[in-house]
Amino acid sequence: MKRVIVASILSVTLAMAIELPKVPDAPTQYPEGELGRLVKLGEDIIMNTNTHPMTKNLVGNRLQCKSCHLDGGKTKSLGTFMGTATVFPAYSAREKTVQSLQDRINNCFMRSMNGKRPIIDTEVSMAMAAYVSWLSTGLPMKGNAKKPVNPYYSKLWPNKDLIPLIKSATNKNYLNGKKIYEERCASCHGMDGNGVDVFPPLWGEGAYNTGAGMSKLDKMATWVMFNMPLGDATLSAQDAVDVTIYVDAQPHTDFYLKDHLYPAEQMGYYNSKVLEEKHTVRSNFKAFGLDVDAIRGDKKIK
Repeated sequence: MKRVIVASILSVTLAMAIELPKVPDAPTQYPEGELGRLVKLGEDIIMNTNTHPMTKNLVGNRLQCKSCHLDGGKTKSLGTFMGTATVFPAYSAREKTVQSLQDRINNCFMRSMNGKRPIIDTEVSMAMAAYVSWLSTGLPMKGNAKKPVNPYYSKLWPNKDLIPLIKSATNKNYLNGKKIYEERCASCHGMDGNGVDVFPPLWGEGAYNTGAGMSKLDKMATWVMFNMPLGDATLSAQDAVDVTIYVDAQPHTDFYLKDHLYPAEQMGYYNSKVLEEKHTVRSNFKAFGLDVDAIRGDKKIK
């Protein structure tokens, strides 16, 4: 009972404390000439990633970059691209190397898109980086020595204060998350999580795999608090955690790094010191000390 009361107080406190950083407006004037063409191409790809003729064969699900980076990263909430380019080059603990903006974007194709990593410096890779860089027009550059995260949200992504709520989760949280999902999420994402119309799937073959940021409980719960439900982001910290527990406990494709890389002779240099990586739904829950079978009520999944 004491733990429930503490968790409730923490949830209310978090909801009251978190405010949107002061993110600048997106630029409206495109560059001239070939650079402007490339920026517009990058924007088109980010808005239509899974259907764009230049990237549809690189995507293994039904997501677009805009699925997480709302309005193509032009919003001011978590997931914005405004300012993102200013932190690169940036050190990535995941790759254990200093990453370029192209590296960071291309790696999302392996995880969030469950596809293949674009080859560096191809027109596709350059176009997306040009678009994201354009959204940082006029902002001061400062590489990040700790992590490749948007500067306005570097202290909020992921929100460490959510970790106690995650680690104390039980089947009751899962069931509450299911209820929240059915009442506030299913109208856009479907009762089966398969997506509705332009709204993306959240689990199954059409969704992100277990290597994606959204598959990590603390990261998704933080994103949900800032962005969902769309246009009415009013979930408490506890409810955001609970609906995340529910969604991420559903089936997601396992992540094996090597399955998402082209052969070296085709791909060229891969800027990472980590060449073996595997994640499953089970391992993602175990990272927070949780048994996904117990969370789901002993229903066995991979």
